[in-house]
Amino acid sequence: MAIYLIRHGETAANRARVVQLPATPLSERGLAQADRLAARLSGEGIERVLCSDLARAVMTAECVARATGAPLETDAVLQERNFGEIRGTAYTDLAENPFGLDYEPPGGETWQAFHRRVDRAWQRIRALALAGAGHLAVVTHGLVCHSLAARHLELPAVVSRPGPNGPLLQFGNTALSILHGPDPWRAEVFACTAHLEDELAADAAAVGGL
Repeated sequence: MAIYLIRHGETAANRARVVQLPATPLSERGLAQADRLAARLSGEGIERVLCSDLARAVMTAECVARATGAPLETDAVLQERNFGEIRGTAYTDLAENPFGLDYEPPGGETWQAFHRRVDRAWQRIRALALAGAGHLAVVTHGLVCHSLAARHLELPAVVSRPGPNGPLLQFGNTALSILHGPDPWRAEVFACTAHLEDELAADAAAVGGL
């Protein structure tokens, strides 16, 4: 069995560099990206799709579920880090770096609280993957992918593992990592957007992890 870890497709807020609101949907470009991802995964033997319950992740996961015929389940534990009162704000209008180690968004999650939630998500993901005969697709968000990769996974030798104060690992829209286990789980494909070509690939990496 394998875990197919996926970041959602592009949204208008990604392109505008705005801290996203929970109900932000995929853009037309994001839907096209999700369709390309789904086509890539259609013959991979995915038997279950688990996703964040935020709109942009659900819309991406629905494309994967249609292409694979796998049932879809949402789980709030896979949501992006909660940035509280700064959601809906352009990055350029923020006085502090929202990804800073010591930054605590008003009304949101600290890094420590976020990592604890991702730990719970990882426990569930592992259990589902180990219990299934086929592969598990997990559709979530950039910072969730970062937290999992930096703290729970063995990464390819070409990827530098970030330290506590290091830069975030970057995951483009619909970036795919394929994890093989059991423990330790290894990312044999990491943050891959090979399914995005031409003009889609040019802007695939809407950085910032939101």
